[in-house]
Amino acid sequence: MTAGAAGTAGTAGAAGAADGGERTSWLGDARSGKLAGNLVGFARALRRAGVPVDGGRMALAQQALSLVGLAREDMAAALEAVFVSNAQDRAVFRELFDAYFRNPDVARQLLAQLLPQAPRPSAPRHRPRVQEALSPRQAGEGRAAVDEELKLDAAMTASERHRLRHADFNQLSASEYLLVQRLARDIALPLPRYRSRRTRTGQRGAVPDWAASLRAASHHGGEMLQLLRRERRRLPLPWLALVDVSGSMERYARLLLAFLHAATSTQRHAGLRRQVFSFGTELRDLGPAFAQADTDAMLERANAAIADFGGGTRLGSSLGELRRLHARHRVSGLVGRRTLVLIISDGLDTGDAAELDRELAWLRRHSARLLWLNPLLRFDGYAPLAQGAAVLHRHAHAMLAVHNLESLQQLAGHLARLLAAPGR
Repeated sequence: MTAGAAGTAGTAGAAGAADGGERTSWLGDARSGKLAGNLVGFARALRRAGVPVDGGRMALAQQALSLVGLAREDMAAALEAVFVSNAQDRAVFRELFDAYFRNPDVARQLLAQLLPQAPRPSAPRHRPRVQEALSPRQAGEGRAAVDEELKLDAAMTASERHRLRHADFNQLSASEYLLVQRLARDIALPLPRYRSRRTRTGQRGAVPDWAASLRAASHHGGEMLQLLRRERRRLPLPWLALVDVSGSMERYARLLLAFLHAATSTQRHAGLRRQVFSFGTELRDLGPAFAQADTDAMLERANAAIADFGGGTRLGSSLGELRRLHARHRVSGLVGRRTLVLIISDGLDTGDAAELDRELAWLRRHSARLLWLNPLLRFDGYAPLAQGAAVLHRHAHAMLAVHNLESLQQLAGHLARLLAAPGR
């Protein structure tokens, strides 16, 4: 911050003290006067909560504060305009801002990030992303993790963003992995729609909606100005995801679960029917986990539900269990002629090949498209030569890459083309 900005800040602080402290209460205690340090600390907390903040935004934030002053409402509006670029992060920003700049206990907790030897205060209750950001670092984590975070803190250059977009998920450092996991949640996945049997009141249906028309006429003195009709609703295609959680897929699985949860949320796709299962040595229903609105809460619940994370892979027996579930719960429609099935796996199956062949044939017959999302496509010249991979390749309508952010952004276009193609 420039000397002029610092002078402005000091003036605003004095004015705030004169009017009862509301304007500068957030500076309080030992942090008083340390605006630049507080801004850096707040930016670090935002990054830990998954809100992307780079060096350019930090510079803009300092300029914004020098222009609007330190009135709390003005400061909040200015920083939100600079730091928040999507609706998903807005609630997290506001909760974190309120906690950071008003709650003295949280302030002491944030100071503990810089002084890890200080006693740990009791943690207030916040949403998972905010709680993670506010939790003090442990001294045992070492300087390596801190240094790595500071590298990301310094500046996210264009070349760095390009590298992260194309970096393999399995090659990322711990801090890069967390950052990429957050970035993956912002990738849109437009799903193709179909004309449902369900209808709604509209303008272009073939059947008149007399009840709705009469209700509308009652607002105009009984005169029917328009004949409303029943038109068929357009709904996103239902989909079923089967996610391999074996040892070779562990880092891909966690990140792709976060991506699928955010990309197929009810906020983005109203009326979407989705089913998600994990498979390794056994089949696990992740529907209750995906019912969570917050992606962090979903990951926590999924982690608790999956007992075989990092184990082996037996896709054939897992698909057999899925088929039996479908037979018992046919009304729920696990699969169907419109269902898009995504099998996320590297194909390194250790189960019986004949069983896998039989179950995949059944699944293909009972779905619109069977797509194999394979992170091994990152290798040039990859060929599905492994026993399980060969069976998957034979039954899948297509094999698509899912190993970096770039491949996830291309996935939507691939899905649209495949689903528009005639026949199976």
